[in-house]
Amino acid sequence: MTLDDYNSFCASLPSATHVVQWGGAHVWKVGAKVFAIGGWSEGKEPFVTFKCSDVAYDILKEQPGLRPAPYLASRGMKWIQRQTSQSMDDDALKDYLRESHRLVVLKLTKQARKELGFATS
Repeated sequence: MTLDDYNSFCASLPSATHVVQWGGAHVWKVGAKVFAIGGWSEGKEPFVTFKCSDVAYDILKEQPGLRPAPYLASRGMKWIQRQTSQSMDDDALKDYLRESHRLVVLKLTKQARKELGFATS
């Protein structure tokens, strides 16, 4: 997945917004909360960081090409960084990005979800 592919995919998710910050990282948010971070690699594929469930985190952190996300995981948050596609192809990454987006939406207030057009029940 190229940086353009990453940005295009994240842009397709409901109410996603984009900002470049933290030294050139492409940060995607929903309701002003981060769900994906891409950038920092020297190669063709960007490193992509995303939020995940506790179970997914425990499994993914041990896989080649993946690691607990720097800074975020060290603070007890369940975020993974894909550095290579060795054990997670682009389709799987897209699934995890969708799930990260969903997990962040669930943490928004009912009012924020309503304003963004998400069901609040």
